[in-house]
Amino acid sequence: MLEDLATAASPASWPASYPEGYAVVDVETTGLARHDRIISAAVYRLDARGEVEDHWYTMVNPQRDPGPVWIHGLTAEMLEGAPLFGDIAEEFAARLASRVLVAHNAVFDWSMIAREYARAEREAPVRHRLCTIALSKELGLPLPNHKLESLASHFGVVQQRAHHALDDARVLAEAFRPSLRAAARTGVRLPLLECRPLKEWSESPTPHIGRQASGGYRPTSWRPSRKRPACPYPNPGRYEPDKPLKQGMRVAFSGDTSVDRELLEDRTTEAGLHVATSVSRLTSVLVTNDPESATSKVVKARQFGTPVIDEAAYGQLLRDVEPASDG
Repeated sequence: MLEDLATAASPASWPASYPEGYAVVDVETTGLARHDRIISAAVYRLDARGEVEDHWYTMVNPQRDPGPVWIHGLTAEMLEGAPLFGDIAEEFAARLASRVLVAHNAVFDWSMIAREYARAEREAPVRHRLCTIALSKELGLPLPNHKLESLASHFGVVQQRAHHALDDARVLAEAFRPSLRAAARTGVRLPLLECRPLKEWSESPTPHIGRQASGGYRPTSWRPSRKRPACPYPNPGRYEPDKPLKQGMRVAFSGDTSVDRELLEDRTTEAGLHVATSVSRLTSVLVTNDPESATSKVVKARQFGTPVIDEAAYGQLLRDVEPASDG
């Protein structure tokens, strides 16, 4: 049983390659888009074995409408006197420094954090993240779905205030500890992904009034766009689940990605894969963090039966791409 495996591994058996500390993070936001803002954040700092060292929580004034109050419970009146993100950026950074960022659907939390730091003309001191959804898949946990409440229930963790950053971070920290120990006990490789902070963030031409943000932000790349060389390998066909990617496969992307899109496409090209700008019957796989969206690429992927995977899974697959067949 996995519960039995979740007992602490002995010092001699603990994997030397595992990180030395973790920052379990949850952020609540005004929405899910690039221009949305963080309205509260919580961090539980854990040591190498997953034991809690301390925790921290703050509300953040987003300088705009707070969004779905019925979900997160934070009204404009509650946030009016809260600090701006720039005011808490240093303290937040101190909580994240030299640790692996752990979150449930980590690509979302990381992307929101990276954008806030770019707006503040700073960089978040995060170099790697770990998604507890990806870890639960690696462990083969028998979960009915990948919601935080299901992971919590599996480990007997009681949630008190869903969608409150501090309680969500607490619940995740308590569920991550046995997951981490189960991984150490069974020798599972942690699904760590690289985090590359945004270097710049430009505001749209929409005028601002004083310190009030328009919400019209757009990210800017720190490298010029360029025409990519043609893929030298033939297309071997569609990606098959539980098998590696193969050089020559056509990969399309849709929606927001945590890693800068141009960098992600560079890594794709360097691995010997073809970056497809649209989805067709020849597309091997579509990478998207929002498979339920109605973008043209997602709609066409459903129509053609094109396999769909998220960014975290794609990042893992990029580590070991199968060489193209000879001839």
